Amino acid sequence: MTGQAINIVWLKRDLRTQNHAPFEEAEKQNIPYRVIYIFDEKLIQHPDTSSRHLQFIYHSILDMNQQLQEYGRKVEVFHGDAVDIFEYLTTNEHVVNVYSYQESGVKHSWDIDKKVSHLLTEKNLRWKEFARDGIARGISNRKGWDKNWFVTMNKPMIENTFSFQDLAVLSHRFELSKELQKTIENYSENYQPAGERYAWKYLKSFVEKRGTKYNLLISKPLESRTSCSRISTYLSWGNLSIQQAYQFVKNHPNYNENKRPFGAFLTRLKWHCHFIQKFEVECEYETDCINRGYELLERSSNEDYLKAWKEGVTGYPLVDACMRALKETGWINFRMRAMLVSFLCHYLDQDWRKGVYHLANYFLDYEPGIHYPQFQMQAGTTGINTVRIYNPVKQSKDHDPNGVFIKSWVPELANVEVQHIHEPWEMTPLEQQYCRVTIGEDYPNPIVDLVESGRNARTKIWGHRKNPEVRLEKERILRTHTRRG
Repeated sequence: MTGQAINIVWLKRDLRTQNHAPFEEAEKQNIPYRVIYIFDEKLIQHPDTSSRHLQFIYHSILDMNQQLQEYGRKVEVFHGDAVDIFEYLTTNEHVVNVYSYQESGVKHSWDIDKKVSHLLTEKNLRWKEFARDGIARGISNRKGWDKNWFVTMNKPMIENTFSFQDLAVLSHRFELSKELQKTIENYSENYQPAGERYAWKYLKSFVEKRGTKYNLLISKPLESRTSCSRISTYLSWGNLSIQQAYQFVKNHPNYNENKRPFGAFLTRLKWHCHFIQKFEVECEYETDCINRGYELLERSSNEDYLKAWKEGVTGYPLVDACMRALKETGWINFRMRAMLVSFLCHYLDQDWRKGVYHLANYFLDYEPGIHYPQFQMQAGTTGINTVRIYNPVKQSKDHDPNGVFIKSWVPELANVEVQHIHEPWEMTPLEQQYCRVTIGEDYPNPIVDLVESGRNARTKIWGHRKNPEVRLEKERILRTHTRRG
């Protein structure tokens, strides 16, 4: 162990340099500190993680390192088992404190944190974790949560400053594997660019121009790609904090003349944290029906249906366009996400767990605390939320009336006229010939009958709400997760 005392700032979903409590605390201590990020092998192998997530993280770190370079600092990247890495760090250096944010991740990440905590405790080292985005750890109900959240959002933000540090980069055996290095370096131009500086660029353009019709176009699959803030990915990986976004929009000169759209945006920032708080209290959302009564609900098992849904070849143009756009770009709007889940669980009658990791992998803005509670809400397995069964044809006609979004992502239908773009199977053979597409060959027929499958879904899901166990669990969920002031 070296004689020089050092601290460690452990980055997780907080890949930024500003409004950052662990950095502030490390600077206050007036001793050198290392900044580390761990690509934990167990988390990388967890089914919720995909290469696009790792790529975004890595490129966010590169952005941080460019900003920290003038201070002689950098984020040191480790790859391996987090416990082994901390064992190595604390054995080879005189570590005094570890600083990080609390992470509301999957149970797997929580288990890793507990092991790291045990190790540090055994070595009489202090690990100080800071609350993130108004999320409270260890609460058993939501009493007072809303009030406390607003208090947190309106507190003065941290303006981080960095001292210059000449601390040698630690030589270690936890280098990135060649395979992982190759994977994370290749970042698609179709994804949003990573990093804190791009996060601010997106937020500023939203408030200065793009967001004026936010609430009017939020459900449109095409227009929302511009009118929405598009900062969800930056919030998920911590390039921005919720507090930064909240105060920037609320205090912006354009706020008063755009109170309706910007007010709706601020409300959704609160919803964002509301769902993460649900997951913080009950991370079983990832693997179990949060209302245990729905474990008794029988679903069919059809691998052909599942494959068609995943590949965007269900025969329903908007469903397929959304899945293909998501695969290619990592983003679609909230309503289209809800429709994909609804179609899987209701029209195809598949268990939500068969699709939950697939979409987690595709979402560049994957946030466990939002993903799993929202997925179950749309799947109708909470017992407390209204069950919404999104008719994909109606959604298509309402939100992509001219089929522009559909044709962008389903080129097989590029020549289909507007009156048939939402239900191409209704075309006569002559009309198909005119449009140069054969339904059933170039583009599939619908894999299920919408009317029949919708009727069956409503009967099943609404009928099951009367189950005694569902009702009992409903009361427990309300006591635990309902916001009370």
